[in-house]
Amino acid sequence: MFMDRGVNEALKIMGLTDYQASAYTAMVTLVSARAVEVAEVSGIPRSRVYEVLRQLSDRGFVEVERGKPMRYHVVPPSEVFRREKGRIIKKLDEAMSRLTEIYEDRVARVPTPVWLIHGQEKIVKKELEIISRSRKELKMRMGFIFRDEIKALRPALDRITDRGVEVRIMARDVIDVPGEVEVRRIPPVRMLVRDSQEMMWIFSRFTPDGAPIPETAIGIWNQYPEIAENYARIFDTVWKGGAGRSP
Repeated sequence: MFMDRGVNEALKIMGLTDYQASAYTAMVTLVSARAVEVAEVSGIPRSRVYEVLRQLSDRGFVEVERGKPMRYHVVPPSEVFRREKGRIIKKLDEAMSRLTEIYEDRVARVPTPVWLIHGQEKIVKKELEIISRSRKELKMRMGFIFRDEIKALRPALDRITDRGVEVRIMARDVIDVPGEVEVRRIPPVRMLVRDSQEMMWIFSRFTPDGAPIPETAIGIWNQYPEIAENYARIFDTVWKGGAGRSP
């Protein structure tokens, strides 16, 4: 029996063996059948087909009708795929949460605490990481904003403000994000500091009309707590003093 390669790969992602995938595909074509018919269509040896069908029954891919001989009825692919997709996504989400927790716990311990990050996409991803690690406070100076960046940052800021993190942002223009935002006359440079533990400076070249050029952007990610704490204090001083505040 010929089996589409993509179908076979999908069934294997669900955890089926070659024989199980072949038997289920055969059952889809037969809908209802005896074991000998499944063996004939799938090419699985008769000595193995009963065990394979039992395994599929245990996994919820086929149902068994007791009798002599026993008959097998296929569980519709739409039902099987919906159920398995949910199971796989749940496992992936659990694994991602666990690995992210480990990563965020270890990231501050890497031997090289200063990294250069190039390009808008990678910089925004790093911003989201830093924001997600915020536990008490996040301070941002937004001297410029990438296109569509606010749309990417808003959900992450929502999550940390919901956890009680204090978010303070200086920006050149009014922006609609969670936290306390003040409009200031600030240079076209970016900075964010979280919990006085890590920070990132962001620089870019600009078009004649003042838009940042994504491919020229550079982020300097710094994990020296002493430096992050120093810039957090400077931010606080400027924030409290209102230096350069727009009218």
